[in-house]
Amino acid sequence: MGLQQDTVTWFVGVLFLSTLFLCSAEVHHYEFFVRESNFTKLCNTTTLLVVNDSYPGPEIRVRRGDTVFVNVHNQGNYGFTIHWHGVKQPRNPWFDGPEFITQCPIQPGTNFTYEVILSDEIGTLWWHAHSDWTRGSVQGAFIILPAENETYPFPTPDGDQTIILQSWYNGDYKQIIDQALATGIPPRQPDAYAINGNLGDTYGCTNDTIFRMQVDYEKMYLLRIINAAMNEQQFFAITNHTLTVVAQDASYVQRFTSDYILISPGQTMDVLVSANQNVGQYYMATRPFSDASAMPPDNITTGIFQYTNSDGGLNASLITLPARDDTNATNSFISRIRNTNVTQNPPLNVPTGIDRRVFITIATNTVPCNTSQCLLPNRFVASLNNVSFVFPRIDILQAYYNSTGGVFTEDFPLNPPVFYDFTGNLTGFNTRAELGTRAVVLNYGEAVEIVLQATQLGGGGSHPIHLHGFSFYRVGSGSGNFNNETDPSTYNLVDPPLINTIHVPGKGWAALRFFANNPGVWFMHCHFERHSSWGMDTVFIVRNGTTTETSIRPPPSTMPRCPGT
Repeated sequence: MGLQQDTVTWFVGVLFLSTLFLCSAEVHHYEFFVRESNFTKLCNTTTLLVVNDSYPGPEIRVRRGDTVFVNVHNQGNYGFTIHWHGVKQPRNPWFDGPEFITQCPIQPGTNFTYEVILSDEIGTLWWHAHSDWTRGSVQGAFIILPAENETYPFPTPDGDQTIILQSWYNGDYKQIIDQALATGIPPRQPDAYAINGNLGDTYGCTNDTIFRMQVDYEKMYLLRIINAAMNEQQFFAITNHTLTVVAQDASYVQRFTSDYILISPGQTMDVLVSANQNVGQYYMATRPFSDASAMPPDNITTGIFQYTNSDGGLNASLITLPARDDTNATNSFISRIRNTNVTQNPPLNVPTGIDRRVFITIATNTVPCNTSQCLLPNRFVASLNNVSFVFPRIDILQAYYNSTGGVFTEDFPLNPPVFYDFTGNLTGFNTRAELGTRAVVLNYGEAVEIVLQATQLGGGGSHPIHLHGFSFYRVGSGSGNFNNETDPSTYNLVDPPLINTIHVPGKGWAALRFFANNPGVWFMHCHFERHSSWGMDTVFIVRNGTTTETSIRPPPSTMPRCPGT
């Protein structure tokens, strides 16, 4: 069923993209020079690895269907890779970027040119390092404008502004996670949050800068909001202004208005705002959301939505954001996001006859800590289906393509090894996990359903799960333990949002569906960096189809060499 339906999907998709490409797709070239630079915030100077001496890094701005070449020069002190978050890279996993999944790191003193192939993505995505915690400072926006002669499915805005929400640490991001992994304890919390690299006016350092967005009265603006924070979901609002959500994860959604948005790490959201209030200055603000036992700092970071020829008028008491633990605000906002039937979106094609079902439990666990730096007998890890992912020293894509043994196995469990009350009281429950580099192998064209079940093992709470190489449909979510007999009847198969990073609610579940029509090796992981670093990851391998057009492209000759090879 899935293979036959996918043939139709592929044909419709080709027609959709061919129509777009009748407009002249362009080729763009960018140069990224990655090196250490000093930044002073919170009255403290910190050395960070950044791109082109800026934090955040340079914005890529192209049109739908274009191709982008980015030459990355590593002038820093350690290796890293770059990932183009949300770009599907059809048949092109070699340039997807996750370290030791699709490539080995770009070593200091070397360079590597990525080929980024855009297809049906539209709106706001982003790029970031995909090595250890380096993405905390190596990051930037990837803006995809409509193709030539293509219009927005909403009134054309008078301007747009990228808003990147970030975590700020007084310290080197890689050193923070390296120390935590060596000692076996959780990495420390951020010192502040930032908006476009600015900490605002709430942290007590008079030298800190505040982001200002200048607007003209009665003009409409498109905000391109990216949550690049390390481990924090974020609420965002502009005082006295209504936000109209129009897109998520580079796909248009049914427009709706809200006083705030909730955005998870990895996600992007396009939002319209009209400058229709009294001329003045208004706070924009962000604060974290968490439903886990270990809460992030409840700091509010501010920016200014400033009308032309205005001054004064700022009033912090007018900032209205949901509370840090407001799950009702979170669930209410997410439930309103739905796909929209507009010509600028790919034709809706939700898989119905499912060929492959995968049920994955999400947990934080412990294993014995046996290094000289351990502070406790056990160290923290995280797992999917009780398997804590171990990164190999040769990338999985290279090993798979060349049939190199001993790098990974193809036996990731499609169901939890033990069924228990996932969302109940698990006091005294065995929290141990197995270590392994285990992958799920899919046949080309299969219709896939993945149910992600949050558990109360460890700290509990919600998780933003990102799948590389695909946009997928979020067809359902709910509270408690997933029931495979009754819960599928609640699925939304009519207008589910097409996304790349899904919010799995704490003490609940979320279901997604997609067609496995992109051959390659594709990483799936929690976008809380501490969880991914602990092993809350796995790999989906999609086998080649029967034709060249449904098979992985040959590898480029310039791939970075793996350590020791």
